[in-house]
Amino acid sequence: MSTTTDERMWDVQRLSDFLGLPVNTLYQWRYLGKGPKGYKVGRHVRYLPEEIYAWVREQS
Repeated sequence: MSTTTDERMWDVQRLSDFLGLPVNTLYQWRYLGKGPKGYKVGRHVRYLPEEIYAWVREQS
């Protein structure tokens, strides 16, 4: 897993592909305050890859 700080933020579709979950599940988690932390960038939700990797490790 790459955790370089210059890696671009992930969009919801990329996170969906990575976790193998539907996009709607990720939006529902965000609404409920669950799942990895997302950031609003304009009208879009983005995720920091290093925070995703850390969140996944915390789940086990």
